[in-house]
Amino acid sequence: MAEFIPVDPFDIVIFGGTGDLSKRKLIPALFHRFLDGQIDPSCRIIGVARSELTRDEFIALAKTACESALAQCKECRWDDFTALLEYIAMDVTSTGPSWDKLKGYLTNDGRPHVFYLATTPLIYIDICNALGEVGLNTSNARLVLEKPIGTDLASAKAINAGVGAVFEEKSIYRIDHYLGKETVQNLIVLRFANALLEPVWSRTAIDHVQITVAENLGLEGRADYYDRSGAVRDMVQNHLLQLLCLTAMEPPNSLDADDVRIEKIKVLKALKPYTAETVGHNTTRAQYAAGLIKGEKVASYKETLSSDVESKTETFVALKVKIQNGRWADVPFYLRTGKSMGDRRSSIMIQFKPTPHPLFDKADRVPNRLVMRLQPDEGMRLFMQIKEPGPGGMRLKYLPLDLSYAENFTVRYPDAYERLLMDIVRGNLALFMSRDEVEAAWRWVDQLLASWDEAGQPLETYAAGTQGPSQSAMLLDRDGREWWEQ
Repeated sequence: MAEFIPVDPFDIVIFGGTGDLSKRKLIPALFHRFLDGQIDPSCRIIGVARSELTRDEFIALAKTACESALAQCKECRWDDFTALLEYIAMDVTSTGPSWDKLKGYLTNDGRPHVFYLATTPLIYIDICNALGEVGLNTSNARLVLEKPIGTDLASAKAINAGVGAVFEEKSIYRIDHYLGKETVQNLIVLRFANALLEPVWSRTAIDHVQITVAENLGLEGRADYYDRSGAVRDMVQNHLLQLLCLTAMEPPNSLDADDVRIEKIKVLKALKPYTAETVGHNTTRAQYAAGLIKGEKVASYKETLSSDVESKTETFVALKVKIQNGRWADVPFYLRTGKSMGDRRSSIMIQFKPTPHPLFDKADRVPNRLVMRLQPDEGMRLFMQIKEPGPGGMRLKYLPLDLSYAENFTVRYPDAYERLLMDIVRGNLALFMSRDEVEAAWRWVDQLLASWDEAGQPLETYAAGTQGPSQSAMLLDRDGREWWEQ
């Protein structure tokens, strides 16, 4: 069994404590950390929501959320965990007696008080103002904001300014759960702890980079939100750009939060903006039509919406991105993400340039590729050419050196939210986005969306269960490349 270092006692308040994120991720993450001995029995976990639930009903909700963990552990200590749980039904957008009740639940011994806003961003400022009015914006407070931070640069600035008026920047944790994934963490170690890779991690040896985040699910109850957002705002502005930054950034001076963030912001500021003249040749946007996923019929995006209004929201986007600096000049980064695709898969693929002199048959010259798979099977594979055993000449075989987490680590390793929650308690900001980082990402995304509008970028279609529209493949085909689909 892996050993985990306990964190100091803390209290956490989950605003939106009965919501989807709380049930799917936050409560199970805290339960797992409790089982592994990281959470002290004196900690308090307080759910806050409008729902008129009793404490026992909230505990029952939490038990349902933790069903998978409970089914797998022998000594679950569920009663010990429930001793940490409390619940308050309240309107979080206004002050009142319920806030005094909340303050009464918090332990006043100087421990961190984590306020997790698992709510719509529309009420982030209201919650923060209420926290400030009742005096809970103390030096030991940690404020956690879920994405999306706004819907464009202007709204992101407004949220950051409103939240920043109540809490200091060093107390604000803008979370992107992709940054807590083991493979993403391993990307940092892979790049900066191995002298083998740094000399070839640039335009001198790398042909191009592909970052894919594909989902085989559709709207899953998020239709109203998603139709106002689309793939660019929902996925590109945060998840994909964060993966791009970690792949492309220069070595930071240290792993301290400020040093890491500085290098990521440099990448965002170096992204080449699109214009109305260039956006059509370098991007594709599309919406899924009816199709089949795993043999099951899937309705089209339009059919799943409650509104009869013709939707122009993209559920798929593919982008050819250029980074304007010395390390990555002329190296394209291809990003794509979509819903209702053929499979659920997130990966980063680094394709290296071919050997300069073709000693072997040209047909056998397949480039080396480093593939980092974030989900569902976390791991890394380095594809290389080797000689196939046996006589009869030099027959080459293209095989991977394979590091599969499931095969090489028999213990369970923490979910991304488990890691990030413990980092919040420790006060480690390195895996969280700064205000400047969020706004730099939105600045580039706003230019993309404005260029689409100005150019009248068409909305293509693709059948559910496929890998996206044909125009996505053409985006790479024009450069003599193709999407990595393994």
